Amino acid sequence: MTPGGTPGAPGVVVVTGVGRYLGAHVAARLAADPRIDRVIGVDPASPNPELADLLSGVERVRLDLDSLGGLLVDLDVDAVVHLALVTAPDPQQGGRAAMKEQNVIGTMQLLAACQRAPRLRKLVVRSSTAAYGVSFRDPAVFTEETEPREVPRGGFGRDILDIEGYVRGFRRRRPDVTATVLRFAPFIGSTADTTLTRYFAQPVVPTVFGRDPRLQFVHFDDALEVLHRSVAEEHAGTYNVAGPGVLSLSQAIRRAGRVAMPVLEPGLAGVAAIARSMGFGRYGLDQVDLFVHGRVVDTTRLEREYGFTPRSTAAAFEDFIRAHHGGVVVTRDQLATAEQLVLEGIRQVRAAVRERS
Repeated sequence: MTPGGTPGAPGVVVVTGVGRYLGAHVAARLAADPRIDRVIGVDPASPNPELADLLSGVERVRLDLDSLGGLLVDLDVDAVVHLALVTAPDPQQGGRAAMKEQNVIGTMQLLAACQRAPRLRKLVVRSSTAAYGVSFRDPAVFTEETEPREVPRGGFGRDILDIEGYVRGFRRRRPDVTATVLRFAPFIGSTADTTLTRYFAQPVVPTVFGRDPRLQFVHFDDALEVLHRSVAEEHAGTYNVAGPGVLSLSQAIRRAGRVAMPVLEPGLAGVAAIARSMGFGRYGLDQVDLFVHGRVVDTTRLEREYGFTPRSTAAAFEDFIRAHHGGVVVTRDQLATAEQLVLEGIRQVRAAVRERS
């Protein structure tokens, strides 16, 4: 029998990144599981009041990842769930340099601490389908064995490749630990607040002229379910986590009741900058490349090994639409800016057509 009293369930679990939305919800869910004795949430910052209430059953420790080693040993930690990743650079928090420090260096420090923890027997790491990158030579569907044809342009994709490389090294050094890597498609759903949901919440949605990529999403609740099962059960290996089926970008925009604004690809970064000034979130090369090429992954391994199939991409997106319908209030200034974006996009497209004719 395991320390948690149930085969596969650990007794003491550490969750990193509990100051963020995903980490807080995962920690709270694990704390509510009677098979798990103790859940310790680690984050250098205090969560906002809403998340603090959610974490009432979680022991919280304000700690950087480079100081985690002593905690893992002193508390006889059985499992670590690593969720403390930054998906987009924030200029107010140090930009790309701080993002890489958190993602890459932070993961290295965490794995070093895990390697020195003698009782540790389970490691769950959040990854992303961004690991596959984007290329004109990509296959129609990625499996877990597919190697990226090109190194991702975006910082998050490059960070994910580094993180997974370090996890492979950890597996070689600690074969006694069940290491699970979860490559999540972009999160969506009624409660998710991400770069992607903010993108589709805009009244005018910038798209790349001539491109209609195929997209996959995973519902936030289904992501929580997979993370929970990864801790409470034994699922070594790497898994794609996405909702079956696809939506084209044009279908998603129409279903969301938004207006697409096609722009030339070199101009998309400028449109993203204006969108940021309108208060609609951050966009980087990872997002731009996704909206140019799209990405579809095979989830057969997940469904077979976990006995669980996430709701479809279309159903997850429909849940997002129901929750956000009519929820975006656009001021006159924002509307005027959006109109200028549309006019500028039309001018760019017309100029491109004249140059080609």
